[in-house]
Amino acid sequence: MNGAGSWRSSSAPAGDPCSRATSASRPGLRRRTPGLRREELALLSGVSVTWYTWLEQARDTSVSRQVLLSLARVLRLSPAETRHLFALAGQASPPAAATRGGTRALQRLVDALDPNPAYLLAPNWDLLARNRSEAGLVGPSGAGDGCEPNLIRMVFTLPRIRTLLVDWPGQARALLEQYRASADRNTGDESFERPTAALRRDSEKFRSWWDTHDVAEFESARRAFDHPGLGRLTFDYVKLAAVDTPGVTLVSCLPSDEETAGKLPGLGGYAERGGPDGGSGG
Repeated sequence: MNGAGSWRSSSAPAGDPCSRATSASRPGLRRRTPGLRREELALLSGVSVTWYTWLEQARDTSVSRQVLLSLARVLRLSPAETRHLFALAGQASPPAAATRGGTRALQRLVDALDPNPAYLLAPNWDLLARNRSEAGLVGPSGAGDGCEPNLIRMVFTLPRIRTLLVDWPGQARALLEQYRASADRNTGDESFERPTAALRRDSEKFRSWWDTHDVAEFESARRAFDHPGLGRLTFDYVKLAAVDTPGVTLVSCLPSDEETAGKLPGLGGYAERGGPDGGSGG
């Protein structure tokens, strides 16, 4: 049985989402029975009446992410209701539209972790926030031309990252496999498709490794950096999920040895100068 259809049918009598949609789409309309008619919901969602009827009847129909997003928009579902709808349809939750606006408290947490490098990632690996030490470790994000800063794009398109990361091929491929797993869970999501298409165009290595279809989940890992000013730095990476901001993750870098720990205060100075290369790259 289609869980999304069952939820839609069971929620219909309450009329609240439909009533909200009616008032928004048909201002001034008075009805004895509140809510949108089936035909209107289908029209506003961009699907046929027959298909929408099958969905309400909980038939075994395939539901695309685009249709679910349209239904959520038309019904004016809350973020929690939208996530519930996606879960019932067997789809991964979409990146929250208000992701960037909902990370203020997380930004404070990232800043509080200084001098340990730390950053926030959106579901599509956009870099939402980072602290001074992270900026001093890796330098400018390389964002531009209307593109949001994106971690996987930094790894594959910024030349300085190839010299900064010890064993760049191994680290880059591991990160790509994790990104691929995230993208596969969000098939059809433009926030993944756009950066992926750009990387396939701009990076031969990315294109070659992407086409192998290898995937991996995040595991705590140790990464070594050859910092141009501070020398060898080694960190253990820990990833935490933000419960109140679905899809957003906090990554913290903990020094794996005393030598690295002793060098952490120096990262802030490099952040003020624009990163490990003094701001000349990215």
